[in-house]
Amino acid sequence: MKIQITADSTCDLGVNAAARGIEIVPLTVILGDRSYLDGKDIVPQDIFNYVERTGELPKTAAPSIGDYEEVFRSYADSDTTVLHFSISSKASSSHEHAAEAAKAFPGKVFVIDSLGLSTGQGLLAMKAADLRDEGKSAEEIVSAVKTLATRVNTSFVPDRLDYLYKGGRCSRLTMYGANLLKIHPLIRMREGQLIPGAKYRGSMEKCIAAYIGDLVKEYPKYDRTRCFITHSHADESVIDVARKLVRENFDFEETLETVAGSVITGHCGRNTLGVLFIAEE
Repeated sequence: MKIQITADSTCDLGVNAAARGIEIVPLTVILGDRSYLDGKDIVPQDIFNYVERTGELPKTAAPSIGDYEEVFRSYADSDTTVLHFSISSKASSSHEHAAEAAKAFPGKVFVIDSLGLSTGQGLLAMKAADLRDEGKSAEEIVSAVKTLATRVNTSFVPDRLDYLYKGGRCSRLTMYGANLLKIHPLIRMREGQLIPGAKYRGSMEKCIAAYIGDLVKEYPKYDRTRCFITHSHADESVIDVARKLVRENFDFEETLETVAGSVITGHCGRNTLGVLFIAEE
């Protein structure tokens, strides 16, 4: 039986999705009274323009149960098993909707809660593609990636806290203080939820260097298969620092760079950057 991997658009895989045969299911981005499909008819610059013009963040919506059923049916009816990777169930109703839709295809659709977002979610989908290409069964792949979900380093450092403040994730005082003092907090996923970590101070280049230095100390053992450098249209100087330090301090077989989609960008703002990979136990 064939295996088809699908993932919510929040996986931020970019061209890597098509290259590995992963179908993307778009979430919806709402700007005022208009709705757009993430990755299809809206780009991050539209988000920046909207926030600058209105002072408000876009709203987002999960695909409906019917949307997921439509995607799953196109494969399940052709004797193909579907493995779907959703954004963390604690961050969106996407997982709940996909799991409900899967009930219409017993034994043919498996919905995996990534417990992550952005390429933290994408890393699991890519690992599933690796295992599929090795000839593993759907059940073997599901078991493996569920074990790995809690070992994915999903973390990033935002440039400014304006978007996090507008989204209710920090106070006005914290935002003003951080922006004034050039404090850039580490944001990371733990048990499917975003939590604050270390606080870095100075230019983004300096902060990204400190952030990667901390990753080196925290993760002496890691899956060397791949790493993602994912950013929301970060300055080239910031990306260069990340490229250089990842290359010098880690030994990944491939380091992939992706730009965050409109849903993720709408929550973190421009010039955010993260280095994401799977840790070993």
